[in-house]
Amino acid sequence: MKLTGERPMQGETPDSLLALHAAGYREVQRRLGPGRLLDVGCGLGDESVGFATADRSVVGVDYDPATAASAVAAHGPSGLDAICGDGSRIGIRDGSFDYVCSSHLIEHFVDPELHVREVSRVLADDGTAFFLTPNAPADFENPYHVYLFTPEDLRATLGRHFAEVEVVGLDANETAKADFEQRRAVADRLLRLDPLGLRHRLPRGAFVWLHATGRRLAYRYTSSSQTGGSSGITAEDFQLTESIDPTTLVLFAVCRRPTD
Repeated sequence: MKLTGERPMQGETPDSLLALHAAGYREVQRRLGPGRLLDVGCGLGDESVGFATADRSVVGVDYDPATAASAVAAHGPSGLDAICGDGSRIGIRDGSFDYVCSSHLIEHFVDPELHVREVSRVLADDGTAFFLTPNAPADFENPYHVYLFTPEDLRATLGRHFAEVEVVGLDANETAKADFEQRRAVADRLLRLDPLGLRHRLPRGAFVWLHATGRRLAYRYTSSSQTGGSSGITAEDFQLTESIDPTTLVLFAVCRRPTD
């Protein structure tokens, strides 16, 4: 599977980013019971399969056919099913799932309302949906992230489709946060090579290619110290917090009582 920087990949993606994603899935896991779960934007399914238990079935959705097929090939025997689909037009009937997880996906939609409406639609009346997305002030520049949320904006957007919405933060301890700041500093130095912002005048495809290529090179350059477990950073370095400030890394929302 090609590394773009957006799909977490063991041995390629920095430990801190893998750990951040794993911590988000851990917090979703803690809030689950038996039933059916839909993981929209499942990628390769490495985290999604952890939701599967004897009394909980899991279906993943990914927009890329090859990725969805790879998820089934790798994790189908462990209980993960996966389909190819669009997160803004999920081909599943209304009220089909007791739980829906949208982890680091909503920021990829120009109109995220379409995605939220679909999650609300496929969720059972007594179900629970989870949304994880970068906190806008703390996010790196990323052409794949086309709509960033503040806590207030996320709460308002979700509140138009769920009667009950709770938004908290997912943040790191000092060690993990320092790792993110180190990579941000490297990114800032690279961005200073383009003081006129010419990258934003490129066709979108060219900008995305430039970003993906740069990230692949950066990941390979730092692989010895930041990937494969070398950094020592794990999901235990990340915890939920009700105190959200501009440095909080991720917003974690729990939604109930769908209205669509």
